[in-house]
Amino acid sequence: MTENELSHVIIGAAIEVHRELGGPGLLEGVYEEALCAELDLRRIPVRRQVEVPVIYKGRRLERTYRLDVLVAELVIVEVKAVESIHSIHQAQLLTELRITNKKLGLLINFGQQTVKEGVKRVINGL
Repeated sequence: MTENELSHVIIGAAIEVHRELGGPGLLEGVYEEALCAELDLRRIPVRRQVEVPVIYKGRRLERTYRLDVLVAELVIVEVKAVESIHSIHQAQLLTELRITNKKLGLLINFGQQTVKEGVKRVINGL
């Protein structure tokens, strides 16, 4: 499955989570866990809280970074549960894409009335 095909499946799973749990009000971690459970039900490989090494000028730093969700080793999902998405959230996801050499990330905000309102695609190097 390509990144683009996966993104459609991920968004569909997020819509189902929102439908099942209801609108805004829960913590990000709850939505993240439910999204991973939904993707697992759809037989899509998913990893939560993925530790990623950070390389600075050829040196691996002692500190690592954690991704919210990595789907099929291709798409990074940043889960939010906020009133609105800000440009800093998109910049954060772009940085995550760069340090992992991934092409596509989805910023999914469960804090909106509908998930469709709260989804942003972030692309690296396409």
